[in-house]
This record gives sequence, structure tokens and C-alpha cells, in this order.
Amino acid sequence: MQASTAHHPDLSWSQVHETVVMLELAAKQIESAMKDGNSSVEVLANSFTELAESMRKICQGFAQLPNSGDGLENAKADLAAVSQYASHLITKAVIAFQFYDKLAQRLTHVSTSLGDLSDLVADKTRLFLPQEWVKLQEKIRMHYSTPEEMAMFDAVIHGMRINEALQKYPLPANTNNIELF
Repeated sequence: MQASTAHHPDLSWSQVHETVVMLELAAKQIESAMKDGNSSVEVLANSFTELAESMRKICQGFAQLPNSGDGLENAKADLAAVSQYASHLITKAVIAFQFYDKLAQRLTHVSTSLGDLSDLVADKTRLFLPQEWVKLQEKIRMHYSTPEEMAMFDAVIHGMRINEALQKYPLPANTNNIELF
């Protein structure tokens, strides 16, 4: 793929080429985001399944607690371990939900960008003006929230193949850092 030439148009400048660059980028971003989303949903499903099982074990443990005696201390230790594991699963689930929220934000950005692109292509007074394409690119870039997204966008606009840009500037994936909000 050739670089965008909207910043330095020449006689071979083509709005069709600019459209293709923007659409290919958007499509690959959606594809990448959906792969990340599927992984996140899988983590959620597994975490909640294990969490339900842990909570069942806690309930069973409480039902089996002796009123007094030597078994009480062992039962408490077992329940504490299961409770800690359940807490760990809840933390994983919260992280996955937060990641899914970020995914939804990314997809909203792509959707908005595609809408802006459609508006430009549909407007015959702006369609053939390279500076309008530059404005669109700047508007799209302004909505990126991570350095990786900005770097990837810049690389594609300057001619890097989209798949290469995704490899060189991978979008943030699900991490184990919890940020309660």
C-alpha cells in the first residue's frame, strides 16, 4: 500500500486511494478489537464459572463447620483459601469487564471515523480537496487515546502496510492491572 499523499498532493493524488487507506485501517482495527474482545469474554465466562464453584464450596464449608473442636481450625483455613481464590476470580472478572469497556470505546471510535469518512466521500464540494482529507486524518488521530494507536495511525498514513503497523505498534491488550472506576 502506498502512503497517504493528502499532505503533499501531486497529479496522481486520488481520493479513492485515500478512501481505501482509511477503510482498510478501520477494518483491521475492528478485526483486532474483536479478537481482543473474544479473549476478554472467554476470561469472564471462565472466571464466573470458577467463581460460582468457589462460592458453592464456601457454602458447603460453612454447612460442615463443627460447632467446636479440632476440625474448626482446619475448616476455617480451607474456607479462607477458597475465599481468597474467589476474590482473585472477581478481580480477573473486573479487569476483563474494564478491558471490554475499552474495546467498546475503540469500536465506537472506528464507527465514528467511518461515519466521518462517509460524510467526506458523500460531500462533492469536499471530496476532491486534499486539505479536507488532511482534516479528516487529523480528526481521526485526535480521537486516539493511546500512544500505540497514534503511532500505528501515523505509520499507516506514512505508507507502512497495515499488518506491519499492527505488529510494530500492537494495541494494548488485556492486562492484569486493575483500575476500579
